[in-house]
Amino acid sequence: MKKNTIVYLLAVIVFSSCGEYNALLKSTDYEYKYEAAKNYFAKGQYSKSATLLNELITILKGTDKAEESVYMLGMSYYNQADYQTAAQTFITYYNTYPRGTFAELARFHAGKALYLDTPEARLDQSGTYSAVQQLQLFLEYYPKSAKKQEAQDMIFELQDKLVFKEFLSAKLYYNLGNYLGNNYLSCVVTAQNALKDYPYTHYREDLSILVLKSKYEMAIYSVEDKKIERYREAIDEYYAFVNEFPESKYLKDAQKIFEESSEVIKD
Repeated sequence: MKKNTIVYLLAVIVFSSCGEYNALLKSTDYEYKYEAAKNYFAKGQYSKSATLLNELITILKGTDKAEESVYMLGMSYYNQADYQTAAQTFITYYNTYPRGTFAELARFHAGKALYLDTPEARLDQSGTYSAVQQLQLFLEYYPKSAKKQEAQDMIFELQDKLVFKEFLSAKLYYNLGNYLGNNYLSCVVTAQNALKDYPYTHYREDLSILVLKSKYEMAIYSVEDKKIERYREAIDEYYAFVNEFPESKYLKDAQKIFEESSEVIKD
């Protein structure tokens, strides 16, 4: 009996809450609606908050509540993990209110929302570039922000994702070898461009060994009148590699390339 009473009371609360929310949706008392939206937001009921705020945005435009309503709508989407919509809402906020109360937070969360929505490295990285751009803009506008370090850490992580994408491309070129063309040259160009664009990447050693191995393979398959020159280029690359990575995990591979290239030149 007691259990049935509890179930009944819970049902009354739920249906009462639903009834109240449905009444709010139909209401034309926008002040009341706005306070309700804030209340739902404070209680973590972001879907209900977003629904009400979406209706109120246009109505509140030009009032003292307009600025807060746009930012709160962005945070409602953000807290529901609808990061793309959240980012667009934050961008709308800071474009509309560039000196607004929440401008710093809006710029930060625009970048963080896009950061949280970035795909894995093997997929198209357009979203990653957008996230980096938003976070860099945030740092330009607020170089002394308390969120500076967090923004920088996200940028470094996103850049590593972009570099990893380039590393996968370079590795694919290397594995393709001479199939349908000189893929070793494509590997060298891709890896060197990544090293130039992101000199402090965690993948620097992995990209560098691909350059060395590709130059060695290019020497092996080179025409006779260019072989010596190509092997010397491989040796030069070896010296650059071991100088930068004297304790590299690839040291044995590098040493083998050096010894075999030196033998060819000696002969």
